[in-house]
Amino acid sequence: MKTAVIQFPGSNCDGDALHAAQLLLDQDAQFVWHTEAGLPQGTELVFLPGGFSYGDHLRSGAIAARSPIMQAVKAHAERGGFVLGVCNGFQVLTESGLLPGALSRNRDLHFLCRPVHLRVENTGTAFTGAYTKGQVIEVPIAHGEGNYYADPETVARLEGEGQVVFRYVDNPNGSLNDIAGIVSERGNVLGMMPHPERAVEALLGSEDGRGLFDSLKGALVSR
Repeated sequence: MKTAVIQFPGSNCDGDALHAAQLLLDQDAQFVWHTEAGLPQGTELVFLPGGFSYGDHLRSGAIAARSPIMQAVKAHAERGGFVLGVCNGFQVLTESGLLPGALSRNRDLHFLCRPVHLRVENTGTAFTGAYTKGQVIEVPIAHGEGNYYADPETVARLEGEGQVVFRYVDNPNGSLNDIAGIVSERGNVLGMMPHPERAVEALLGSEDGRGLFDSLKGALVSR
């Protein structure tokens, strides 16, 4: 799966994202700088990594969402291409309109950096097919603004359409309905605050994130 990892000024999880992609998806996965106008030819997955793009000025992800490369990312998503946004990448996806809702300050206003447990709510997506419904996985979080919010109608739609794919078992940040990750209506764009790319090797303390990347490989084969 040809993968492009987008780099913004202030990205600091881009190396982790590239390593996981090269290990599990694409040995030739590459970085793409935010000022580029287009994606590498043949890109199948766009990975928006975590960090503090533009120093989180204005709002987390707000400036990055308006970077030149995001027009190409939007076009890629509109064609049905896969997009994965993790942590700051999730914030960029909401700020760019590729996913609904917003991420605000954590409930207790503290930065959180620790492993958490997630429950897999929907295995019928390209990102979750390798898991089992109800499976509890352990992956780390590292965020100060991971408190997911959306208006009641949007939340009802997300729940009713099965777009909530990961839910916190023990909500660390106050997210509505314990939401940790959601997909777009078409199911090809995933945003999540926890870091699956940091849970792909036993050395890192958990391999539970591998299922997400294995799911993408399987989804590509079945296309």
